[in-house]
Amino acid sequence: MIRTCSARRPCMAGLLVLLAALLAACTTAGPAPAPAAPAYEPQRGQPGKDVVWVPTPDAVVTRMLDMAGVTAADLVVDLGSGDGKIAIAAARERGARARGLEYNPDLVVLSRQRAQQAGVAARVEFLQADIFKSDFSDASVVTMYLLPGLNLRLRETLLRMKPGTRVVSHSFDMGTWEADERAYLGNAAVFMWTVPAHVAGLWAVHAPRLPGAPLTLRLEQHFQVLAGEADFGPLSAFLMRPRLDGARIAFTLRDTGGALLQFDALAAGDRIAGTVQRAGGRAVPFEARRSGPPGAIGGAQPTAHELRLMGEPI
Repeated sequence: MIRTCSARRPCMAGLLVLLAALLAACTTAGPAPAPAAPAYEPQRGQPGKDVVWVPTPDAVVTRMLDMAGVTAADLVVDLGSGDGKIAIAAARERGARARGLEYNPDLVVLSRQRAQQAGVAARVEFLQADIFKSDFSDASVVTMYLLPGLNLRLRETLLRMKPGTRVVSHSFDMGTWEADERAYLGNAAVFMWTVPAHVAGLWAVHAPRLPGAPLTLRLEQHFQVLAGEADFGPLSAFLMRPRLDGARIAFTLRDTGGALLQFDALAAGDRIAGTVQRAGGRAVPFEARRSGPPGAIGGAQPTAHELRLMGEPI
């Protein structure tokens, strides 16, 4: 006689089949997955290559971009970009292209993630890089939140950039290079410089439509502060109200007849070109060509105090 399993009581054969299936499932599924690692979050004061990481407040970021006059036409390069806040804000709020240079690879990854989240990854790039070994000469705006000695180490590089490049620093200045603009926001200081053209030296003047124009100009500069004199032959006259703003140069001279001449021009390499206007007359073109080697930019060489800040031997 063959016995069958009761509907209310499972038979032993069925239990064995069920146990075997469960055992097979346990042996083929593998170990349980490990819990996901927590997302990287930088900690205020964490050490870096040359500085500790401290975030720039949002209001200070806005002020830095305002002082630099950032627009969609700019390429903003942030030196020591940290979590990417300044570069992302330049792209998101001003439509600019931006690049962050950061030594810490974890912060680079975090910055790229935040650029994606902000919807600006197409206009912002973050590179793992040493700012002292990087070429950022294509920037029209440079931003930074470093230390005084690091700013001074960068000063010579910044002065070689294209005239008109704006440099903005959170908290720390550039030593004897006086800022064009400064602001204080709570406990934070913000400094802005415009890279000046290198115009120091002797220039031969050509202004055929201005009788009695000077023959030469001898210009001196201390960073963006301009001075000099003009040679009219029998007369040497010093520049009045000279101004050097990026590539733009403007000054007034009094000629041999006592009339005022107003010069307004742009400097590009070994050429200055623009207009000159005698009081009561019409503006006419003039050009000046560099004669001889460029003069030195006064103050560009660090002082003994600045060398100490830079950690250099005196």
